Amino acid sequence: MEIGTVGVVGLGNMGLGMAASLVRAGFVVLGTDLSEARRPLAEQEGVRFETLAAVLQGADALVFSLPLARDVEAVVTAEGGLLARHDRKVVVIDTSTSDPGTTRRLAARLAEAGHALLDAPVSGGPSGAREGTLTMMIGGEATDLALVAKVIAALSARAVHVGPSGAGNIAKLVNNLLVAAHLVTTGEAMRLSEAAGLPAEAVLKVVNAATGRSAISEVMLPRWVLPGTFDSGFSAGLMRKDVRLALELAAATGTDLPLSAHVADIWATTKHRIADTDDFTRMADYRSPTDPTPESEDA
Repeated sequence: MEIGTVGVVGLGNMGLGMAASLVRAGFVVLGTDLSEARRPLAEQEGVRFETLAAVLQGADALVFSLPLARDVEAVVTAEGGLLARHDRKVVVIDTSTSDPGTTRRLAARLAEAGHALLDAPVSGGPSGAREGTLTMMIGGEATDLALVAKVIAALSARAVHVGPSGAGNIAKLVNNLLVAAHLVTTGEAMRLSEAAGLPAEAVLKVVNAATGRSAISEVMLPRWVLPGTFDSGFSAGLMRKDVRLALELAAATGTDLPLSAHVADIWATTKHRIADTDDFTRMADYRSPTDPTPESEDA
């Protein structure tokens, strides 16, 4: 089945970047967003801004970039939308970070209507979305993945078919749980180094050449934390959501994660200092309630 037109539902930081990558790859791209303010930005990228109904009815394949599982469900079940289409099989590539249970249920419902759902959460941030260099972790049927291979290739530098429906969600939640923990532990390690008289910039050269390195130390601290820009494009609120979903998955599977539970508690109880709208990299500067804040030290 030839795919000439791709619909992108959700034109936020990630969705707009992915839409731009699809335009550059030669697809006709229909885009929609709840905010009309995204229209001029979309049109600047060559995206045709349409209503949700027009996107769901007019696209050969769909890419979702939405905040929550309930948003994905609302789009899938929209009246007169995808479930009402019978002209062709449409594969939905859901790049949202969702829970595997919701994904499996929606995949079954779409299959009954002759369509398909791939859970394909991504890593790489807004810059990766715009450059088409995302890493995608994909759950779903291999035959459905093959139908949208060119779309996936336009979005990603690496796409891993993890397993059946829901597997991509599980992989993303595991990945982001590690990122959430690494931000806290790496930030604490940097503060220890500076308190002992060795600047963070200096100790990072050792960490990144040794076994303590991670994407946090190699990329996030040098790019967004040490310069104080905190502008990765991913919010603390979204990371809190991902951590919560990971812990809910642990509870549902009867898995005891004591350290991860403490990390989740740190993320949940720091809203008064790191708001949901703040960049998630600010958590690298997390301090416990008993630590003096920079303001109190100055005072």
